[in-house]
Amino acid sequence: MSEEPHDSRAPDLVESTILGLLAQRAGKTICPTDAAKAIASERGEDDLAWRRWLSPVRNTAKGLARQGRLVIYRKGKPADPDDFRGVIRLGLPRSD
Repeated sequence: MSEEPHDSRAPDLVESTILGLLAQRAGKTICPTDAAKAIASERGEDDLAWRRWLSPVRNTAKGLARQGRLVIYRKGKPADPDDFRGVIRLGLPRSD
């Protein structure tokens, strides 16, 4: 199950799913599994297929965080996208 999806549209799909879910949540954070499950569901994949999408979601989130397009939170605080471990949440940057 650790095999990553092989689809040329996967990077765009992952990015658009993450940003779309964040936009829907209106300022609230999401878990990377939320995005992974949404992708698998949208593609009509089986119940456990979302696990294959988790690594691409986390990697895409790191890239988006480096670009300033989202924030990775660890224990409620912004985390360095190049230096974190464990459970994270994803959120849009705050404008305050």
